[in-house]
Amino acid sequence: MRECPSPIISASHRPNRFGEDMTEDFARVASLSELPVNGRKLVEIDGVRIAIFNLDGELHAIEDVCTHDGGPLVEGEVMNDCQVQCPRHGARFDIRTGAALSMPAFEATNTYAVEIDGDDVFVERPF
Repeated sequence: MRECPSPIISASHRPNRFGEDMTEDFARVASLSELPVNGRKLVEIDGVRIAIFNLDGELHAIEDVCTHDGGPLVEGEVMNDCQVQCPRHGARFDIRTGAALSMPAFEATNTYAVEIDGDDVFVERPF
C-alpha cells in the first residue's frame, strides 16, 4: 500500500492555470519528457539548487540541501514513495512538504510550487 498520498527564465508572458502571469514568479526548468515517472532532475534557479522529483506522475520540488550538513538530496534514495534519504548521513525528508523526518536533520528543507504548461515544467523562484 502506498504510504504517501498526493498532497532558464521564460521571456514571454506565461499565464498559469489561474490566468496569472508566471514570468516573474516561476522559471521554466524542464520538459515533462525529462522527468519520467519516479525520475528526478537537478536544476538551478537564481543560484539555488532545486531537486525535482516525479512521484508516480506528480512533480514536487525541494531545495537540494540536507539541513543537517548540506548533502545533495537529489542523489539520495527515494523511500516509502515520498521520502528521500540524504546520501551522507541518512536523514530523511518528505519530498512533498520538505519536512525533516529523521535525525540527524531536524529542520525542513524548502519546497517550491511546480506548474505544468503543456510539456513545459515551471518551478517557483526562491525568494
